[in-house]
Amino acid sequence: MYRTHTCGELRAEHIGQTITLAGWVQRVRDLGAMSFIDLRDRYGITQLLIDENTPKDATEILEQLGREFVIQATGTVRERSNKNKNIATGDIEIEISGLKVLSPSAVPPFTIQDDTDGGDELRMKYRYLDLRRNAVRKNLELRAQMAHSVRTYLTENGFIETETPVLIKSTPEGARDFVVPSRMNPGEFYALPQSPQIFKQLLMVAGFDKYFQIVKCFRDEDLRADRQPEFTQIDCEMSFVEQEDVLNTFEGLTKYTFKNVLNVEVDNFPRMPYSTAMEKYGSDKPDIRFEMLLHDITDLSQGKGFSIFDSAEYIGAISAKGCAEYSRKQIDELTDWVKRPQIGAKGLVYVKYNADGSFKSSVDKFYSAEDLKTWAETLGAEPGDLILVLSGDKAKTTDALGTLRLEMGNRLGLRKKGTYQPLWVVDFPLLEWDEESKRFFAMHHPFTSPKPEDIDLLDTDPGKVRANAYDLVINGVEIGGGSVRIFDSELQAKMFDVLGFTPEQAKAQFGFLMNAFKYGAPPHAGIAFGFDRLVSMFAGLDSIRDVIAFPKNNSGRDVMNDSPAPIEKEQLDELYLQLKKLN
Repeated sequence: MYRTHTCGELRAEHIGQTITLAGWVQRVRDLGAMSFIDLRDRYGITQLLIDENTPKDATEILEQLGREFVIQATGTVRERSNKNKNIATGDIEIEISGLKVLSPSAVPPFTIQDDTDGGDELRMKYRYLDLRRNAVRKNLELRAQMAHSVRTYLTENGFIETETPVLIKSTPEGARDFVVPSRMNPGEFYALPQSPQIFKQLLMVAGFDKYFQIVKCFRDEDLRADRQPEFTQIDCEMSFVEQEDVLNTFEGLTKYTFKNVLNVEVDNFPRMPYSTAMEKYGSDKPDIRFEMLLHDITDLSQGKGFSIFDSAEYIGAISAKGCAEYSRKQIDELTDWVKRPQIGAKGLVYVKYNADGSFKSSVDKFYSAEDLKTWAETLGAEPGDLILVLSGDKAKTTDALGTLRLEMGNRLGLRKKGTYQPLWVVDFPLLEWDEESKRFFAMHHPFTSPKPEDIDLLDTDPGKVRANAYDLVINGVEIGGGSVRIFDSELQAKMFDVLGFTPEQAKAQFGFLMNAFKYGAPPHAGIAFGFDRLVSMFAGLDSIRDVIAFPKNNSGRDVMNDSPAPIEKEQLDELYLQLKKLN
């Protein structure tokens, strides 16, 4: 056998035993009269000793060894004279009696250790080496533990794990599809699923009652820290349920996973309407670990001769506690920060509410101390606080102010990792208007049910219809989202009509679902959690790339296997495809 034990297994109780280990050489230390090899595998590190008692053939092999050689070592467990409390095997070492090289290694392009000298692109190119590092491997072990926890909870609660197709029909709604040409059906294409949405609804029509799947999904969209072209969802659907049933079930899943994986108790899941989230936090995924709420001071600020405010649709403010002592340099830096293209503000007004109760602002010319005191009272500001004000178009300004709020939360240490504050955001708009195409789009997807009390508005004022939809948000990150579905064929047809589908278009794209509804569709609802995002949150990371075994970079490329890549002309011909020349 290659090994009798792993490199993280041996303890003082094994002293005197003859064992065999196999693994990678972490490093070799030559101290003259004796040498040490740190041998590593997935489970840990064990120190090997070579001295004057070691057989000559093993000593000769030692001279060949380099980092990352794969070796097999046989020897006797003995007590270490210089114990290492930093590793689990630090009380023992192995006195070598036999050594064998199983596989030599070239010099690795970066050091395989937690404080590696490899940059992101280099480590992605050699991802299989990066995965040997303890810090990265732990993330993947955490991911596996979480997947097991999710499966356990859902299975114990009556959910059936069911696989749905990966080659499906393309639909124009939502993000761009990845398309796959069909060789056997020239000129026709599959799409890779953005989600199993239609199929999980069909499973409800089929009477499965409770479905789940930890499933790969694909979206051809621009990337960022929490996006990849292929990602993983915890996808679920339930029959004969209302919104509250879904929220309670998946609060349970969230609590179970936090307790089972992190041993953290998460109890309170408040509900917050979308309108409140946007008005008070400037975001549909609010971080409620800290206050610093947005306040509308438009009525308090106009008519004082300050033209920027007088012409603004909206004037909003936040109060940063204890920041009145910010220097002019710090405030100028904040002003430059909000004027970046990513934020888009044209400027920043500040008011210092000094410790002595006086006020100093960038708009003293237009506003008296009494005016500024009214602002402070509206915001609940106290002496020593700094009021920050933005103005302009309401939607853009609340978004910018919400982003500034998060930045101030970071700077003041209010967004502490290891503290978890979940909430449900509910009552989203059902539809959003696109000015360019002059039509409504579904804010979630076309199968989301409107709130029953708003259905009549589909005929008169579609923009005011609220969706029977919900998002789970934790620490300002959208972890999951779902909705109660439309199961009535007439209401679904009306929804397609509002979205601008002709009956023929609706039938061509979704006819099989509409036909299924004719045969007794139960009331049903569902949700999908972003599994990669959830794992990265549990790992305390900001990017999902570090919890995916083989991620793509920010350009959607796999630099390890150099994909996407051109294919041979013969393959294109088989698929009846012809490439345009690129300029």
